[in-house]
Parts: sequence; structure tokens; C-alpha cells
Amino acid sequence: MLNLSDGVKKALILIPTQLLPVSSRVALRREHLARLELSKAHGANFLIIGHPKSGNTWLKVMISRLYQLRYKLPESKLINTDEFARKNPDIPRLAATNGYYSYEGEVGKLLSEGASDNPLRHKPVLFLARNPIDIAVSWYHQFTKRQSRAKGELINHWIKHPIDKRTVKMWEFVRHSDIGLPSLIEYQNTWARNIAALEHGMLIRYEDLRAQPLHILQAVTRLMGEEFSEGEIRAAVEWSSFENLQKLETSGTFSQGGMKLVNADDPSTYKVRRGKVGGYRDDFSKAQVEELEALVRNNIIPELGYCQDD
Repeated sequence: MLNLSDGVKKALILIPTQLLPVSSRVALRREHLARLELSKAHGANFLIIGHPKSGNTWLKVMISRLYQLRYKLPESKLINTDEFARKNPDIPRLAATNGYYSYEGEVGKLLSEGASDNPLRHKPVLFLARNPIDIAVSWYHQFTKRQSRAKGELINHWIKHPIDKRTVKMWEFVRHSDIGLPSLIEYQNTWARNIAALEHGMLIRYEDLRAQPLHILQAVTRLMGEEFSEGEIRAAVEWSSFENLQKLETSGTFSQGGMKLVNADDPSTYKVRRGKVGGYRDDFSKAQVEELEALVRNNIIPELGYCQDD
């Protein structure tokens, strides 16, 4: 039997279904991608759960850099699932998923609070939280300018009110869409509860990762069952700085979809776009900011600490 990478397996699902009618294409892709997603999760040594634009890619870049340096791997390749493990079995397999949208929700079901016992619940699982307003703004740019056609189509067929990425405005997307702020608040709340019920679960916040990257990355690698020196951790953090990653992205260093350059002339399409904590305040009026923050404050679980009164 051919020993195919996870990336090739995904391509073999997407490419042959391209010319099918939409309903058939979506149904087949969701079914087979769900199986692949579950297979990746069961085969992984470590799971990362996070909504798109929560810092998942940045975290994977830092982890990738640790193994690039230790095993002299090319910097153009990043770990997503089995890319590094196929080259060196000493490198763990990762599975990163939002655990929610379309086929990715199949993993979420197995990790949800109150789910029946299963092997995934005994693996190290990290949930990366972020202020849902910051997620919503970055998610808007991702969904309208970077999202693959296949992924966008699957999400639009999963939600009640499909989104036209060509015409939707930021405020409409953030405040009123099915995948906007109310949904993001519930997502953060749900996964905070899910992770607390797991045997080896850990919750970290993007904001804390930005403020204390050395400390948080060290804690993450220990959850993975790995040990890296302070020097290795520091080198990975420095290489993964916002400025360096944006320089590497815009120079076309990365060959994979997650960090691959889309349009050098449009900074809003960059994967490493801004990364600012509280950057949403630059995108809306004072009244809009107050409305969004009140929505978070009144609905987010206090343990996450977002938009709480001082």
C-alpha cells in the first residue's frame, strides 16, 4: 500500500471532485475530509485546537523552527501534520484543527465536554484562545481574501446564511454573519469548557503567547512531551517574530498554503497581516467598538478575561 502524506491524501479528495455538481462535490468532500481529519487526529502525538486567526499558524511556525534547528530541516517547510515525522520518526506528528466548521467538527465531537471516552481524550490537547473581536476582524480578511475556494464552499454550505466574500463588508461579517462575533464567543466558551474536561488539556491565550512567548512555548513543548533548551526556545521565538515572518512571507520563502504568499501588492492578504492585540479598535468607530466589547463582556466566560471591566 502506498504510504501517502496527509497533504497528498487531501489533494486526492479535492482534485477529482472539482468538476462535480456543487451538492455532490460538497457532500463527497465533507465525508472524505472528515475521515482524513479523524485519521490525522488519531495518528497525532499532539493536538492543537484553535479558531482560524487565533495564532495557530504562528505557534506551528515556532514549533517547526525548533525541529528545523535540531534536525537541520529547510526553513521553507513547516510542520502541519506529518511533514516532519515522515522525514524523521523522532519528530512528533501534530494535528491542528478548529474542531468546528464542516468536516473539522468531527474531531470536535470526540473532544467535547461529556463525550464518550475515546483515544483522543487521552492525548495532549492544546486550545489556543484569543479575543473574539480580534479573531473576527482577521477572520474577515482571511475568509474574503485568503480562504481556498474549497474551504469557503464547505463553510458556506455548513452555515444557514452563506456569505458572498466579494460583497460582504467588515461590519456585516463581524457583527451579523453566522460566523461572526456571536458565534466566535460561543466557540471560545465551548472550547474552554471542553479543554478543562480533558486528561491532558491546556488552554493558552494568544495575548499571553505574545506577551511571554518564551515561557508559553516552553510550556507547550512540555505538554507535547518534548524538552528543548532555553537557547533553542529563544532562537525559535526570535525567528518567528512578526517582522521576520512577514519578511519571509513577502519574499516567498514558504512553499505551503498556510504561509504561502497570495498577493504581494495587498498587505490585507498576508497571513502575517498585523498580529496586534486589540487591533480591532483601529477598524471601527467608537460606538461600534463599545457595542462589540459589550457583546463580549456580557457573554464570554469570565475565566477567559476578555473585555472585562477593570
